[in-house]
Amino acid sequence: MGKILVWLEDFFRDRNFLKLIHVTENLVSKVLSLALIVVIFVALYDLVLVLVTDLFKEEPLGFFNRTLIELFGFFLNILIALELLENITVYLRKHIVQLELVVTTALIAVARKIIIFDPGKYQKIDLIALGVAIVCLAISYGIIRYSNQKKF
Repeated sequence: MGKILVWLEDFFRDRNFLKLIHVTENLVSKVLSLALIVVIFVALYDLVLVLVTDLFKEEPLGFFNRTLIELFGFFLNILIALELLENITVYLRKHIVQLELVVTTALIAVARKIIIFDPGKYQKIDLIALGVAIVCLAISYGIIRYSNQKKF
């Protein structure tokens, strides 16, 4: 029993415990990266399938069956996934969360929502909320950029 208590005491010392947390963070980040790569390729496959299907259909009523807005949504989904992968990659390299990259990803995500916004499905207040969110994110991005430039 005494050896177990000594081992537990040694394990929970700050340095050893922080090493365990660091290893756990790295492992989780790597698993998330792999999962995100799978998601990106599945989304890319879906986009190519939609484009090929719409391009080679023999319907005389238009070039694309789907609206361009929906197609832009597919593209922006992949772009957001790539930005998230970049966030994880930067974390794995530097072990910091780069705030500018996170805000950029959020800006893209909100911009995507605005681009594909369907006024028939949602109320006008929802569009106003998205507008406020993008203004706040843009201000945050500006503050971050300004403070980062002052450091250098």
